[in-house]
Amino acid sequence: MSDKLSRYIKEFKIYLINERGYSDKTVISYQNDLKKFKSFFIEYFGNPDIAIVEIDKQAIRHFLGQQFEDGFSAKTVGRRLAALKSFFKYLVKTEVIKRNPTIYVKSPKTSKPLPNYMDEKIIHKLMHAPPANSVAGLRDRAILEMFYSTGVRLGELVNLNFKDIELGSQLIKVIGKGDKERLIPFGSHALKALQHYLKITGRSIKIAAKNDPIFINSSGERISERTVQRRVNMYLRLVTEGEHLGPHTLRHSFATHLLDRGADLRAVKDLLGHSSLSSTQIYTHLQPDRIKKIYKKAHPHGDN
Repeated sequence: MSDKLSRYIKEFKIYLINERGYSDKTVISYQNDLKKFKSFFIEYFGNPDIAIVEIDKQAIRHFLGQQFEDGFSAKTVGRRLAALKSFFKYLVKTEVIKRNPTIYVKSPKTSKPLPNYMDEKIIHKLMHAPPANSVAGLRDRAILEMFYSTGVRLGELVNLNFKDIELGSQLIKVIGKGDKERLIPFGSHALKALQHYLKITGRSIKIAAKNDPIFINSSGERISERTVQRRVNMYLRLVTEGEHLGPHTLRHSFATHLLDRGADLRAVKDLLGHSSLSSTQIYTHLQPDRIKKIYKKAHPHGDN
């Protein structure tokens, strides 16, 4: 098996590059994973000449188990399984084997990282970070306030048109994932910031065309997601430190602060536009103290 497997791995590398167009980084990772796989199985079978068709799902599971025992994370082991799945699929396609032994091997579960969110005091500093004496500054203040006040996604905010905003009732309409429409209320801070921005640009809900964008660049065109991302990141760096910060940080802060103040989890789910409650439940991990208080107050035997 040793010589043939080495040849198949080399041929698979060429296939990934020429036919699948994989990046150099991915190809190198797959090659390294398959070399570890090869070394393990020569030892596992105790015979370097074993036929590749002898490899079954049980052997694959033993390989993955060994990787866990060696201290590798679920994410790394999952990537190695992905490499194996792709490799054996290639071997079936090229008729080297008839059955793919990885089909019924499930990827290990990886824990979702807790979302980044900001303290309310930092939020206050952030909202005052953009200058209040320029069009761009007032626009950015309105963008930041709207992100935090509504929890909308980046694309949802950028695509807001005049027809989507009701200033009187303080509601916005967004089209989220799966083309699902939802109404979201926004607060007085966002309202004032938006009114100041529209006033300095000489636009208003009454006279603007319904499909005109709310947030525009210096050329009067709809602002791009990339520009919003860049400018929000710039303001975040002024008031806080940390990795993986951006518009999503304000979305996470929106959800976390609502729950901190007693909002119902299902209501937050609807405001965020989540299709499943499990997506929203991750925010409950950020507030164990509050959950303990609710438990002690509500459960008959909860108060110690």
